[in-house]
Amino acid sequence: MSHSGIREATEQLSAAISADPAKARAKNVPATARLTEGLKCEVTGPQGQRLMTDMPPAMGGGASAPNPGWLMRGALASCTATVIAMRAAKLGVALDALEVTVDTDSDLRGILGLDEAISAGHGPVRFMVKIRGNADPQTLREIVEWAEAHSPVGCTVRNGPACSLQIEVV
Repeated sequence: MSHSGIREATEQLSAAISADPAKARAKNVPATARLTEGLKCEVTGPQGQRLMTDMPPAMGGGASAPNPGWLMRGALASCTATVIAMRAAKLGVALDALEVTVDTDSDLRGILGLDEAISAGHGPVRFMVKIRGNADPQTLREIVEWAEAHSPVGCTVRNGPACSLQIEVV
């Protein structure tokens, strides 16, 4: 979709939600992971979405697909890039270049259960954004900062929503 098409779509959606805020609430599409062999999983969605994950050989996997942590970083990077592009379009800023890189640290003792005091989760999340467009550097920085604060995936990671677990032994 073009720069103006993105702006038009987001303005129409914003107007519809402003007129009826109940339209803003939605249950997101679920993702279901099924172990296929070894540590390889197939992740599917209700409309035919599909992706694969696997772990590296050092963890017992075959490295035949990205690992779940990399997909999380990819989700953070792509969601942030998407919201930057949406915000830029809304403000009438055409982007010539946009690249978002996300990296993290981890401690394998957590996932391996070697030290219960160490989380299996990723450590600090670092974003690096390279951006160029038809606006001054300060405006581009403001667009990136606004988008990073409004990225749904980024907000979910930062705010740590409540999680629940339901187990069905079949």
